[in-house]
Amino acid sequence: MRRLLAAFILCTTLACGDRPNGGSPGGTVVIGVGADADALLAPLIDGLQGKIVSDLLFDRLAEIGPSLNTVGDAGFEAQLARSWSWSADSLAITFALHPDARWHDGVPVRAADVVFGYEAIRDSANGSPLMSSIADVASVTAQDSLTVVMRFAARSPEQFYESTLIVPLPAHILGGLPSGGLRTSEAAQAPVGSGRFRFVSWERNARFELAAVPDHYRGRPKLDRVLFTITPEVATGLARVKAGDTDVWDPLPPTEIAAMAAEPHLRVITSPGFDYAFLAFNERDARDHAKPNVLFADQSLRRAITLAVDRTAIVRAIFDTLAYVSMGPFTRAQSTADSTLRQIPFDRAAAEALLDSLGWRDRGADGVRRHAGRRLTFAVITPTSSRSRERAAVLMQEQLRAVGVEMTIERLDFQAFLARQNTSRFDAVLAGTRTTPSPRGVRGSWASDKVAGGGTQNVWSYHSAAFDAAIEAGLKEMDPVKSKAEFRRAYQQLNDDAAAIWLYELRNASAVHRRLVIPPWRPDAWWVTLGDWSVDPAQRLPRDAAPATP
Repeated sequence: MRRLLAAFILCTTLACGDRPNGGSPGGTVVIGVGADADALLAPLIDGLQGKIVSDLLFDRLAEIGPSLNTVGDAGFEAQLARSWSWSADSLAITFALHPDARWHDGVPVRAADVVFGYEAIRDSANGSPLMSSIADVASVTAQDSLTVVMRFAARSPEQFYESTLIVPLPAHILGGLPSGGLRTSEAAQAPVGSGRFRFVSWERNARFELAAVPDHYRGRPKLDRVLFTITPEVATGLARVKAGDTDVWDPLPPTEIAAMAAEPHLRVITSPGFDYAFLAFNERDARDHAKPNVLFADQSLRRAITLAVDRTAIVRAIFDTLAYVSMGPFTRAQSTADSTLRQIPFDRAAAEALLDSLGWRDRGADGVRRHAGRRLTFAVITPTSSRSRERAAVLMQEQLRAVGVEMTIERLDFQAFLARQNTSRFDAVLAGTRTTPSPRGVRGSWASDKVAGGGTQNVWSYHSAAFDAAIEAGLKEMDPVKSKAEFRRAYQQLNDDAAAIWLYELRNASAVHRRLVIPPWRPDAWWVTLGDWSVDPAQRLPRDAAPATP
C-alpha cells in the first residue's frame, strides 16, 4: 500500500504536466463504462451513463465554465443561446438563440424547441428526475422564433444555472407525442440532437457510437468518432484499458491507480471528487409503499444501526487514504460542504444499549436479536458494477452482526439495481451518486414530494419539515454566507435523523491513453470537452484512421 500511495503521488504529478505536441484532426476515442444507459433524452435520465451520451448529443442554452460557478451567470459559456439579458427585477431571462444552430436532421433549432424541452420535464407522466431541479422556473415562452423568455417564481442565486438544466428538444419530431410518451418514442432510442456529435447506433448492453457533426455551428469536433463500450465486469473493463483497447476509464477504483500509472501508454488524471456512496434506509414498506417500514420508520433504530457502523474502518480497509469518510449528501469539492457537522459516531456499546432499550434484547442461537417474535434482519441491495460498494456491504454486514443485527446482501446487475432503487423496492440500498457543483440535487433526492411542486426522486421516503424548510431557504437565499448556513441546517437535520449512513467520498482518478491531447480536465463532467480532444499525430492507432459509420 505504501508503494501504491507513492505511485499515486507520482501519477498526480504526471497528470498535471503539459503535452508538448498538439493533436491533429480525426481519430477515435473509446470510452469504457460499467453499465448501459437508462435513457438518452435529458428529461428521462437518472443514471450517469445516459447523461454522458446525452450531453454530447444535445447542446444546452449555456454550459458551466471552468470555474464551475453556479451562482449568477459569471463564467457560463454560450451554446444554443448566443446571448442573454436579465429583466430589471431579475425574475426573467431573455435568451437570443444562435441562428445557425441546427438539429442533426438539418432543421433549425428554434424557440419552440426550448419550450418543448421545458414542457417535457414538467409533464408528470414522463417522471422526469429534473422536475424538482427546475421547480423555480414559472414559465418558458417563445417571444419569436429565435427569442426565449424564461420567467422565475422568485429570485435565487442559481436562477441561471437552473435555466441551463432545461435541454431543448426537437419539437418537430417529439411535439406530437401524447403525455408520457417520451420514453417509449422512437426518438428516445435514436435521438436527433443539436450537439457537436450525432447519434449513430446503440447496441443494448454492448456499445454506443457517436460521430462528429462536420458543419456544426460551434465548430467541427477534432475527433471523428466516440465509442462507448459497456463492460459490467470492472476487471474486464480495466484489462481492456491496460491492453490499449479502451482509451478512457472513469472513475478508477483507487486500488487500481498504481497499476494504471505504471502502464507506459496511460496517464492517470486526478481531480476533486464529486462521487460519494451511502447506505439509505427505506422508511416505507418495500412491497406496499402506503405502509411504513416496520424497522426503518423508527428513527431510533436507524440511529442504533448507524452507531454500530465503523465508517473509518470501512474506508481504510477498502481505500487506505485514497478516499474520505463522507460527512453528508455532498462532497468536499462543493461550496456548501461543511466539515463541522455533528456525526453519529461509531460506538458499539451505545448501539447495543439503544437496541436493548428499543426492546431488541433477546438473541437466538444464530446471534440475531429478536423482539415480539421478529428477528432484527433486513436486506440491502448493491450493484455488481461497483466493487467498492460490494466490499463496503460485506464489511458493514460483519460489523452489524457483532451487535446482533442481520443484514443480508442482494447483489444485482446495474440495470436491475437501478430499477429496484428507483421504484423503492428495497429495505436499504447501498447507493452511489456523482453530484454536481450545485447543491440543488439534495432537494431532488431528500425533500418531501410536496416540496417545490413535487417531482422529487426521494426513493427512500425520508420526510422532515425542518429539512424541507432549510433546503428551500438555502436555495433562495441571495447572501452566500446565509445560504451556506441554511444548507448546513438541512445537512445537520439529515444526520440527526439518521436518514443514511454516509460512507465514503472518492478522490477521483481517471485513466486516459497518452496519445490523446485533452484540454483542462473538468472534474464534475470531463466528457463535455470531448469535442476539443484530439490525437497526437505521432501516436495514432489503426482505429484513428477508421471513418465514422454512415
